[in-house]
Amino acid sequence: MKKIVWLPIVLAFAAFTAGCNTMEGAGEDIERGGEKIQQQAR
Repeated sequence: MKKIVWLPIVLAFAAFTAGCNTMEGAGEDIERGGEKIQQQAR
């Protein structure tokens, strides 16, 4: 019974952690794109 309760919690935690890493990477990519645009504007 306890395994049935813990499995969804562990899966949700893994998905949340992976989502945070993905959003952080996307933010860095957007930041680099903005820097390139600023360089071209100068």
